[in-house]
Amino acid sequence: MTGRRQFLSFVGASLVLTPLVAWLSRSQLLSRDANANVRFPVERSDAEWRAALGPERYRILRERGTEWAHSSPLDKEKRSGVFGCAGCGQPLFSSSTKFESGTGWPSFYAPLDGAVATSIDRDFFMVRTEVHCARCGGHLGHVFPDGPPPTGQRYCMNGVAMTFEPIASPA
Repeated sequence: MTGRRQFLSFVGASLVLTPLVAWLSRSQLLSRDANANVRFPVERSDAEWRAALGPERYRILRERGTEWAHSSPLDKEKRSGVFGCAGCGQPLFSSSTKFESGTGWPSFYAPLDGAVATSIDRDFFMVRTEVHCARCGGHLGHVFPDGPPPTGQRYCMNGVAMTFEPIASPA
């Protein structure tokens, strides 16, 4: 009886786990390598990226990491200006599209034209839309369909993946 019970347990577990393992394998291939064959105008070797970015920016931009919520000063940035890619300097978002989402990450309802691109991210048992810099491919964050008008989009960005250039106010 024990042998039969073990066999049935094994078969049942296989029926449940096989599709899960297949999905995870597929999702890792699609999400981790989504930009592997894409050519970007700014390309560097891994060593060059590491040297240029430092450990935390490298982890976010090149390894698709996420910073801790509420850890970036850019989340509270209120001045007029432009948010750019910390990897290559590409202008990404105008401060006029920034809004307080309450998530703890800088959020925008629209990027600058042609500044970002997206890919599917299936990590952590979720399907999300990853946002990356259109010029260097650096991971910026994700976009969600729960933002304010006029777009209804929430570009939830890692502050460490961006820089901020304030617009000088007239004297």
